[in-house]
Amino acid sequence: MTTAWHGGRRAATSTWGRRTRIAAAIVAVSLVGVVLGTLLGGRVETDIGPFRAQLALSPSASGGTTVRIPPLGALEFDSHDGPTRLTVQLGALDQRRTEALISDPGNLDRISSLAVRDVSEGAARLILRTIGAALLGSLLLAALVFRNVRRVAWSGVLSLVITGGSLGLAGLTLHPRALEEPRYEGLLVNAPAIVGDARSIATNYGKYADQLQRLVGNVSKLYTTLSALPVYEPSPGTTRVLHISDLHLNPSAWQVIRTVVEQFNIDVVIDTGDITDWGSEPEASFVNSIGQLKKPYVYIRGNHDSSATAAAVAKQPNATVLDQSLTKVAGLTIAGAGDPRFTPDKETSPAGSGLTTQVADQVITTGERLAATIRSAAPQKVDIALVHDPASAGPLSGTVPLVLSGHVHHREVLRLPQVDGEQPTQLFVEGSTGGAGLRGLEGEKPTPLSMSVLYFDPGQKLQAYDDITVGGTGEAQVSLERHIITNPAAGDPKASVTPTPTRGPTPTPTVSPSNSSAPGAPVPTTTG
Repeated sequence: MTTAWHGGRRAATSTWGRRTRIAAAIVAVSLVGVVLGTLLGGRVETDIGPFRAQLALSPSASGGTTVRIPPLGALEFDSHDGPTRLTVQLGALDQRRTEALISDPGNLDRISSLAVRDVSEGAARLILRTIGAALLGSLLLAALVFRNVRRVAWSGVLSLVITGGSLGLAGLTLHPRALEEPRYEGLLVNAPAIVGDARSIATNYGKYADQLQRLVGNVSKLYTTLSALPVYEPSPGTTRVLHISDLHLNPSAWQVIRTVVEQFNIDVVIDTGDITDWGSEPEASFVNSIGQLKKPYVYIRGNHDSSATAAAVAKQPNATVLDQSLTKVAGLTIAGAGDPRFTPDKETSPAGSGLTTQVADQVITTGERLAATIRSAAPQKVDIALVHDPASAGPLSGTVPLVLSGHVHHREVLRLPQVDGEQPTQLFVEGSTGGAGLRGLEGEKPTPLSMSVLYFDPGQKLQAYDDITVGGTGEAQVSLERHIITNPAAGDPKASVTPTPTRGPTPTPTVSPSNSSAPGAPVPTTTG
């Protein structure tokens, strides 16, 4: 009897031990299946405003939310506790939706509410997808391990409990105020210092976008007054070049550029750099508007443009990217060199507080290399040289009649120091065609959009140019100032530029800077 009792006890203990091991195995398999399913399938793509974004859930002991904004860095929010972490990664910027937001002030007012709705809908889909992925992961893993329908079913039930419990715990421990206290990583560590400016930009940009709707139309109206100019009539063989620079990711600039290209019958567009702000992959879609111009587009890289930016421009069917190279377009031979720097974060850039000797040497060396490239092309005559920073222009004196640049966000016309016997070289520094981007709205007066139309005769000599300024503060303003170049023969020290202002239908036209033909190299700057 005693032996039988002990035998029954051992059998019961063995049964419970076996059941405990099986239960522990089911729990372990369910946990591993939930983790694998969540990592592999717990993500969705959704539109958040003009961005294409990816939302993902992952196991985490500390919880929280991460918002990644390549290449600027990330924002960390202590949004919730619990074993799940939400990651939001902003991806490509949709050009069409961006332009729609900017062109319609009403859309700007709805951005916040739409973004909240987009995130809510994306989060709902993410939760359902995560639950499904976790369930499927647990069922598949349990089927491989146990090959027993009952144990597979238990594993599925446990996966639902684990996933639902984790998401429920995250929901119950939400910290709404955490959204007001983000932690910054990467380049965004400088963000707290500019919060005031960012709010000012958001406030002013709605007014600015509203003005641009009228400004684009005003450019067209202004063009109709050109027939009244008796001082200069472009001949049938004239080549018209539109010089733009420093768009800085402002989609509104494309509207004005397209209008000028059509109304002025532009033959070729020249862009002297800083088409983007950070040179990141999501910004690359911004350059797609180049193809819509349907005109030859010659571009050099600015210090805010990365090699990826240049590659995106090069993919446009009508674009040519120059970097210590030459091209011939619309009868003009053009040489260009990209900026040697890539400094999107000016706070950490060596050029952030002025041109150091090292950076100045880089910039000047770029001009020297371009001058050598131009001389090596002889006897081919180069008509225009392109550099981003006007500080690169000095070594080009005497090698070309005209140098175009940007970078400083305001217009200048200078004659480079001339060596006896060499041809005179004029330097045209363009303002910001993008109004300096969002940075141009930080002050009370937004930076106007600036561009110039250059007129070349059949002999590729510059005969005249129009300075176009679009925008202003509190008023819709457009101005065009025509400059006629008299006695433009090479080497004539009396060559001059005569301004002929033309007023459009808007009040108080912006006056373009006066031109200077006095010798003197451009002052190196770090704007842009």
